[in-house]
Amino acid sequence: MNKGDLIDAVADAAGITKGQAGDAVSAVFDSIEKTLKGGGKAAFVGFGTFSTSHRAARDGRNPATGATIRIAAKTQVKFKAGKGLVEAVN
Repeated sequence: MNKGDLIDAVADAAGITKGQAGDAVSAVFDSIEKTLKGGGKAAFVGFGTFSTSHRAARDGRNPATGATIRIAAKTQVKFKAGKGLVEAVN
């Protein structure tokens, strides 16, 4: 499923236009993104939790040349599936 498929599914389930569904889906994604950028967590009971963690800078190795390279620090996005989602899939 991609974003277009999700918009179609929301439009059909809610009985709204695809434009309205697109706005709603974009608003949800934007809200999650804004929360994560602020260092918070986005938790949805039964579905899962989006969070971030900081990865420190470290040394790595280029596999082609064997040269040591510096890998920059970054903030990584994590998702932990909730019990309801896990049970629904299994």
